[in-house]
Amino acid sequence: MDCPGAGRAGPLRRWDSENMPRVLLIEDDQAVREGLQIALTYQGHTVDAVETGEDGLVRLGGEAPDVVVLDLMLPGMDGFEVCRRIRASGDLPIIMLTARSDDIDVVAGLEAGADDYVVKPAQARVLEARIRAVLRRTGGEPRKAGAGRAEPEQHGELTIDRQGLAVRKHGEPVTLAPTELRLLLELSAAPGQVLSRQQLLESVWDQGYLGDSRLVDACVQRLRSKIEDDPGAPRYVQTLRGFGYRFGPL
Repeated sequence: MDCPGAGRAGPLRRWDSENMPRVLLIEDDQAVREGLQIALTYQGHTVDAVETGEDGLVRLGGEAPDVVVLDLMLPGMDGFEVCRRIRASGDLPIIMLTARSDDIDVVAGLEAGADDYVVKPAQARVLEARIRAVLRRTGGEPRKAGAGRAEPEQHGELTIDRQGLAVRKHGEPVTLAPTELRLLLELSAAPGQVLSRQQLLESVWDQGYLGDSRLVDACVQRLRSKIEDDPGAPRYVQTLRGFGYRFGPL
């Protein structure tokens, strides 16, 4: 674990705790949990570390963190179920920890609602970069383009309010996670324009971010489940095989 002060008895703090980004770390491996807690604290986060998914959900009932770092392989309630429950109750950013980058667990975790993932063994600097990136994505306005538009946009039965960062379908509010909202705003900014997965990774996830196209595909799937009448025959977020995605209706 590449963390300063890892051999010391307790967390090494560099900044005052006020206004620090708060991280809830759910990891059952004690060595990994303690190492990441020390490293992330040193890098400027307030870290609440727990061993089980059940404990993590209990902690979410108190002061809400800014981001959850979630191990998938947990005793008792596994990380997939924890992820689904967190996502069902709100839009809190989730970064999952997984053992293999080519594992089906990555896709399953993303489909459960995770915003990003880090492969074990998790280097603290990599995890810190992912946390900072997800906080940048969810901490401010999802997109600059169109920010000056006063009136909500109407696309079929879908209403998109860029200023209010709100979406309605048939007049009813649609609850979207921050990454899902950013994806919808990006695609709907230019209806009919095809955006590649790499373009979406850079604009939605992070500028210059070298990520995994599975992040895009899983987020599209989650978005479709919320805004489409029939996710299997999407009207709004359309796939052009070999090219990417575009926003309709055309």
